[in-house]
Amino acid sequence: MRILLAEDDLILADALCRALVQSAYAVDIADNGEQADRSLALGIYDLAILDIGLPGIDGLEVLRRLRARKSAVPVLMLTAFDTLADRVRGLDLGADDYLSKPFDLPELEARVRALLRRGSPHPAPSLQHGGLRLDTVDRRVYHDNQPIELSAREFAVLELLMMREGRVVSKEHMVNHLYGWGDEVGPNAIEVYVHRIRKKLEPLGCEIRTVRGMGYLMERKGGKP
Repeated sequence: MRILLAEDDLILADALCRALVQSAYAVDIADNGEQADRSLALGIYDLAILDIGLPGIDGLEVLRRLRARKSAVPVLMLTAFDTLADRVRGLDLGADDYLSKPFDLPELEARVRALLRRGSPHPAPSLQHGGLRLDTVDRRVYHDNQPIELSAREFAVLELLMMREGRVVSKEHMVNHLYGWGDEVGPNAIEVYVHRIRKKLEPLGCEIRTVRGMGYLMERKGGKP
């Protein structure tokens, strides 16, 4: 999952970015409204976190432009001034949620999870593939209720595959959703993570197929797509 964090307080942005990355999200940071607007125009994000008080154009204008492009990406607004007028205007412009500063990190993380589930084609708090269960709330994976240890990046790769069960997921799509701007991506990075996941899942009867020239596939249980 890839998140745009638009926040001009660099200390706060860095702290939020670190926490989200530890939860297996890819995060890009924009420190002004123009940069946030240009980034969202690329259409590669699963969630946007917008501070209202961005320099240049403010977060509400970034939101207005986003919705004018008919984008349905979920948006969480951050505000240091929790006024009724701001909340009403933001909701009218298409914001999905609001969070007032200062806030506790666990609350932001919970709101992020809720918005990502809401924007997902599989909005349930867990994904199931036979005996394999991926808990999107606690960010853990189980097989027949036994925990499977995955790194944050391995979890993110598996989550993409399970969310798109029965469909091929291209390497380009994985890179776009798993890595932020500053991340160095080796030519075989995706292959390495898929290989590691296979070593842990194949003894349990869970297969990830390689579709040559296209990407990777987890077939639906009980039949092929």
